[in-house]
Amino acid sequence: MSVRRELIEACHRVYNKGFVAAYDGNLSARISEERILITPSAKCKGELEEDDLLEIDLEGHLLEGKGKVSTEVKIHLLAYRERKDINSVIHCHPVYSTAFAATRGEGFGKPVFPEVILSLGKVPLCKYGTPSTDELPESIRPYLNSSWAFLLENHGAVTIGRSIKEAYFKMEKLEHSAHTLFIARTLGGEKPLSVENVKKLYDIAERVYGLKVNK
Repeated sequence: MSVRRELIEACHRVYNKGFVAAYDGNLSARISEERILITPSAKCKGELEEDDLLEIDLEGHLLEGKGKVSTEVKIHLLAYRERKDINSVIHCHPVYSTAFAATRGEGFGKPVFPEVILSLGKVPLCKYGTPSTDELPESIRPYLNSSWAFLLENHGAVTIGRSIKEAYFKMEKLEHSAHTLFIARTLGGEKPLSVENVKKLYDIAERVYGLKVNK
């Protein structure tokens, strides 16, 4: 399957899953060392077709395609410049994850689910940044080399991956975990993992899954 086709399928998935609404979100994929494909601004992800995708360079300049490059392209460019192992970036507004990002600065602060640690590592809550400004990518920068999923304060979520599929499934795992955590809190509150068990999981995450984790 071509990168262009795979990126469109990911766009349709995030829309059908309710991770975005209307024109929300933006998805991208690296196609060479200097070029990436990215979704255009102000178009519904559930309706996009291959010809709608834009090709840009790592400075954000439009190279091919018709449409406006998203003002949130800076998030994508930062990830590709700083992480050579990253080949896809997905930014969405999934309901439960975004709710945690908007709730009194708490985010995913407590380690609760082993599968989250093993697939996402730590999920930081990145300080609020005004969309379209450098504040937004700069809020992610401190965590970029040790995390694969990020909550954007009062905004949404970002996941990165070594492939489009990996970035998508990390977003799906993030939202599923946020939904489960929400339910746990309605039942009396979650039970965090012990420090000893978290250390064991971090070791497995690095040794088996190749995740960089700041312990």
